[in-house]
Parts: sequence; structure tokens; C-alpha cells
Amino acid sequence: MTIVLIEIALAVGGFGIGTGEFAIMGLLPDVAATYGVSIPQAGYVITAYALGVVIGAPIIAALAARISRRSLLLMLMSIFAIGNILSAVAPDFTTFTALRFVTGLPHGAYFGVAALVAASMAAPHRRARAVGRVMLGLTIATLIGTPIATFLGQMMSWRAAFLLVGGVGLLTVALVWLFQPQDQVQPGASIRRELGALQRPQVWLTLGVAATGFGGMFSIFSYIASTTTETAMMPVAMVSFVLALFGIGMNVGNVIGSRLADISLKGTIGGVMLFNVVVMTVFSLTADVPFMLCLCVFLIGCGFAACPAVQTRLMDVAADAQTLAAASSHSAFNIANALGAWLGGLTIAWGYGYGSTGYVGAALSLVGLAVFSVSVALERKKG
Repeated sequence: MTIVLIEIALAVGGFGIGTGEFAIMGLLPDVAATYGVSIPQAGYVITAYALGVVIGAPIIAALAARISRRSLLLMLMSIFAIGNILSAVAPDFTTFTALRFVTGLPHGAYFGVAALVAASMAAPHRRARAVGRVMLGLTIATLIGTPIATFLGQMMSWRAAFLLVGGVGLLTVALVWLFQPQDQVQPGASIRRELGALQRPQVWLTLGVAATGFGGMFSIFSYIASTTTETAMMPVAMVSFVLALFGIGMNVGNVIGSRLADISLKGTIGGVMLFNVVVMTVFSLTADVPFMLCLCVFLIGCGFAACPAVQTRLMDVAADAQTLAAASSHSAFNIANALGAWLGGLTIAWGYGYGSTGYVGAALSLVGLAVFSVSVALERKKG
């Protein structure tokens, strides 16, 4: 029961982070209207948050090497909660953007440390499932948290949505304080040892798998609303349904993928990447057919199945520098977000249509599969 309560506490934090990260996308027009900026300008706050994640994860993980995991989790979630509450009362756009950057700093480090805590409490053959249960907070956020926060923001004010996310952050602090037992700093832990992860080629290769392999998901998801209405010619009201299918797929993929990863870690990563290549190609070929669009969006969400496996493999290849490696995976995911959205946007701008984002996704998944193949080949050669 103690382990269950700890995992619930950690998952609640993931729910808050996921809700805060994605809810802003539906509230950009409201933010723009409040501060008197254009919607594209308001989009800078999303970039600022992502930049905070990319920068914050490795730096915090390295600097906090001599801090116990419980204390670090409390510190990270406190920063996240305060950052969201202050975002809700930001007086001008510059302050709001700066606060979104600060709020993004603890994102990756929190998930990395939470994954380490969950894995450390599980039997060796159940580590990926433990990581998956923590990640379930993030995937449930895409299905429940984001729609609720978006609805609240549209009905009341976008500021209320950020107050809600800040409240979830404070709840996480309370739960971790109550249920997570005090732990000791890992023997020999230091900034130098954590930075040692960056000297391991397998760490870089696994991060490369995340940065490219998951880019395909974001290349499609970033433009799925327009693909739904302009390519499949579905009514605007169906966009929420399609987004829900993506969220359901992520949850299904997370549960199934974590179980498969405990059976075969490498097989799950390689298999899911190949699965993504096929599904994303079919997406482009059939994007103008509503039923196939819905089916493919659900299956693309299922591609999240590789996430617990990648996170667990990073722990393995990082040896004694697990905190920095585990935290950096979320920097890689945000790079995938930016890369996928950028490349998908290029193909649309070149006139290939919204359905072409599937081909971009398939290509990125192939790159991720190639990087993973190199990683496995080097491992076998060294062995």
C-alpha cells in the first residue's frame, strides 16, 4: 500500500505537469486578447516553456546530485506550483513568458526522478510497469486534465486554468510529503558523476531515439485539428473527439508498452518504432477518409508505448549517473516536439497538405529506428 500511495503521489504530479503543458494550446487566443498580442506572438509562451524543459532537466539533475530524491521532488514540484500560480496573475506578457520558462525548468527533472523512485521500488522484471504507472499521470492529463482546464479557462478565465494547475502542484507536494519516505543521498553522488552520463555514447544514442523517434507523433498531432476539418472534411465539433482518441491511444500504449518492455526492452522500442512507420504512412494515404483518420490517430497515440521502454533503457545505459540521464529524456521529448512540428509545418507550407505530416512522422520514426539499431549494434559489439 505504501508503494501504491507513492506511485499515486508521483502520478498526480505528472497529471499536473501534463495539464499545464497542453492546456495553454487551447487558451492561446484568450492569452493573446488579455495582453494585446497576436496569437502567433502568444505562441512564444509555449516555446518558452519547452525551452525551460530542455535546459532545466540536465542542469537541475546535475546540480542536485547531492540532494535526496524526496527533497528534490518536493523542491521541483514547489517551483512548478508557484510558477503556475504566479503565471495566473502575471501583469504583462513579458512577465508571463518569463514565468512559463521558469515553470518549465523542473518538468524533465521531476519526471526523471519520479521514474527512478518508482523503478527502485519495483522488482527488476517490473521496472517498466512502475515507470508506466507514473507516466500514466501524463497520459491521463491529455485525456481528462487538459479538456477540463481548457473548458475552465474558456468559461471563466485562462488565469483560472493556471490556478487549477498550480493547485494540483501543491496537492502533489502534500502527497509526496505525506507518503514518500525520507531517503539517503546515493553513495558517491556528485555533479561530476552525473555529468559522466554525457560521456557514454549509449546515453546519447538513446536520447537520439527519443528526439527523433517521437518527433513523428508531434508532427501529426500539432496539425491534427486542421487535418480533421480541411483534409477529412469533418465538422469542427469532431476535433475534440479526435483529440480524445489520441489521448485514449496514449493511455492504452502506456499500459501495454510498459508490460511489453518488462518482457523485452529492446524488442518493444524497435517494434513500436516500426509500428509507427507503418501507421503514420497509412495516415497520410487515408487522411481524407474520416474513419481511417480516427483509427490512425488512435493508433498513433498508442505509439507512446515506447516511452516507458526508452525511459527504462536510459536508466540501464547511464550506470551510476541515472538522474541526469532519466531527466534528459524529457529534454529529448521536447526536442522531438519542436522538430516534428517544424518539419510538419514545412511540408504543409510547401503545399503538400495536412495529410503529408504522416510521411514526415514515418520518416522521423525510421530515423529513430536507425539510431536505435546503431545503439544495439554497438552494444553487441562491445559485449
